[in-house]
Amino acid sequence: MKLSTTYLFYPDNKVLERAISRSTDMLDEALAKAALPDTRMTVVDNFLYTRGNYELHRFSANVLGHARQALEALLTGDYRDREPRAWAETQNTLGNILAAQGQQQGNVELFEQAIRCFNHALEVFDQEASALDWATTQYNLGTAQQALGRQLDDTKSLKASVHAYTHALQVWSQKETPEAWASTMHQLGATFHAYGRLLKGSRTFQKSVVAYKNALTGLDADHFAFELAAAHNNCGAALHNLGETEESPDHLEEAIRSYDTALTVCMEQQLPIHLAVLCRINLSTARSVLAALKNDTALSDEVVDEFELIIECFPHALQPLCLKYCEAQINQSGRAGTRDGCR
Repeated sequence: MKLSTTYLFYPDNKVLERAISRSTDMLDEALAKAALPDTRMTVVDNFLYTRGNYELHRFSANVLGHARQALEALLTGDYRDREPRAWAETQNTLGNILAAQGQQQGNVELFEQAIRCFNHALEVFDQEASALDWATTQYNLGTAQQALGRQLDDTKSLKASVHAYTHALQVWSQKETPEAWASTMHQLGATFHAYGRLLKGSRTFQKSVVAYKNALTGLDADHFAFELAAAHNNCGAALHNLGETEESPDHLEEAIRSYDTALTVCMEQQLPIHLAVLCRINLSTARSVLAALKNDTALSDEVVDEFELIIECFPHALQPLCLKYCEAQINQSGRAGTRDGCR
């Protein structure tokens, strides 16, 4: 069975934010000021949290090139010999900047440079002597490998990402470092999901579901509203594709419940409306697959009604590709037009 399109959410990359913040301290006042996004106008961003691991929220992407130049200049000479730990930290910072540029530009070479930076840092950071720095670097390496693997549809990069995140989890624990542990579990789930879509193997999707469910144990709506919604939505997507792979109504019904929980969190916590709409699209898609498996024409009609309502009621919150996707779902049913009213 062909796997459905599913829309995933990517949590804040806090390591990237710290890397940019640190690097802006090295810039002159004008460039540092330019690092901040323009907040004079309110612009609805229907792509927020959906671009990938290196999406910028607190900073302008314009700062990345200047920050990169400043960091590369710092790494010249005998810096490593004089201050090996500071050198390794700078490699980590530069790696995140390069990976952000790589995602922004779709540039494989920049991702590969970022991965080299993280591996350079691992030459200094040791699991025994500097465990937390080692784990952070492994996490950075896993995130860059995951982003590269998704861009290239490359199983080798995704496998390397799994190994790096697994290494980080040798240090981070739910008890001692709950936020880092949950974040790593979430990213591990995302990597297994991307890996599973390439392999079309149910075992890899199952690992993704387990990782996402582990992440959920460390999240609550009061302190991690977006992360909670993202984990439920993304877990739903893994269950959704698992259900398609195994042609299992049970997995699809669990995916629907997971999407519905994500939608509830988005609405109750007043997250950006386009995120709730994406949850609703995912939910409707899973119901469509379930209807086809069960040969349930009544459910199929309900799903078409739902896609029509999404288009009619939320045109301002739909990304162009999402709109085309919803229209395609309606066209496949043989029905045209929309109905009046929103629910």
